[in-house]
Amino acid sequence: MLRPTPFDLASGTVLGVGPALPRPLSATVPDPLGALDEAVLPALRRPPCVVSFSGGLDSSLVLAVAVRAARREGLPDPIAVTWRFTGAPRADESSWQERVVRALRIEGSWQILRADDDLDLIGPVARRLLHRYGVLHPVNLHLHLPIVELATGGALLTGGGGDQILAGWRPPASSRARLRRVRRAGRALLTGSSRPTKLLPWLRPEVAREVYRALRAEQRAEPRQLGPRIAWHTRRRDLLLTCSALRAVAADHRVALTQPLLDEGFLAALSGLAGGRRRPTRDELLAEIVGGSLPVEVTAPRRKARFLEVFLRATTREFVRSWDGDGVDPRLVDAAALRSLWSRWPIPGGTAGLVQQLWLAANPTPSAATGPTGGAASAAAGTGAPGPAVPASGSEPDAEVRS
Repeated sequence: MLRPTPFDLASGTVLGVGPALPRPLSATVPDPLGALDEAVLPALRRPPCVVSFSGGLDSSLVLAVAVRAARREGLPDPIAVTWRFTGAPRADESSWQERVVRALRIEGSWQILRADDDLDLIGPVARRLLHRYGVLHPVNLHLHLPIVELATGGALLTGGGGDQILAGWRPPASSRARLRRVRRAGRALLTGSSRPTKLLPWLRPEVAREVYRALRAEQRAEPRQLGPRIAWHTRRRDLLLTCSALRAVAADHRVALTQPLLDEGFLAALSGLAGGRRRPTRDELLAEIVGGSLPVEVTAPRRKARFLEVFLRATTREFVRSWDGDGVDPRLVDAAALRSLWSRWPIPGGTAGLVQQLWLAANPTPSAATGPTGGAASAAAGTGAPGPAVPASGSEPDAEVRS
């Protein structure tokens, strides 16, 4: 299983791109919707087939394709599993969840999980994952642990990869003003005319400069044409670490993980359909993929949910306020600056990895020192993942795991 490096955890995200594949993807089914259909069938034939369903566009598409394929093949409907959160209004997607479920007529196979402080960064669910595996990327991967457990012995379908494949990682229009402010702060930081606290205040100044340069270089490197962009995103460490961690958790529960939007056949078919286009929008791609074959509720535009407030709850708040400043790597992190930052609430999402790393170091599992799983001991020390050890920016965890 691939793991985040100390630099990844300190700076709050994962950058780096692996080498190009030796051969292009080949499409066995030229139609992207048909390719998705083929991708979900093995999971449907291994019950229970659970779909991690948030109500967002990607998980709605995967759920709709799975329901259609199951009914055509005479298989049981997949089980849609959805989280509902208290005290997290920006994460509320209940209205879209209900619309999609009604349109697909799967009310009888829809299961809703409810969470208050349960999904805190170091809450009860996260602790089970941390003690078993150590700190993983993304830091909110524990959101999927109860869903994986419901699928034990069967299969799990997710909408993972949709943000990268269908939309790239460029910010939506609503985020452009904020990005401009960050860029201005970064330029000032690089020229020495502004203190680094304007951008990544918990990092050493020289580290913050390195982070910003690496982030901007990777943003500029993202191809504009869809085909090359797909190939580029599937090699990014961010996505590779995410898939590796979720695959390992699923395997430990005898669950076959399928992420149809990252399926090779689907990616090849999508590249064949629109690979030469420059910056096609998600709405355009979804309309062409579906072609009127699914209910309109599945692909109708909707607000993107934000999940940071789901993971920053009372347990994290208590831990960061009582932290004594010990345990961080002084070459990367300014402990005094981090303590000052953590004295205010909410804390920056970019420091979430440090929260888990420091909590695990203070609360190791008894078998951590000798366990074969590469768990708490190695993760607390920041065991590195293969790949380029590049720095990264302080992006919010809610941009990392979405169904």
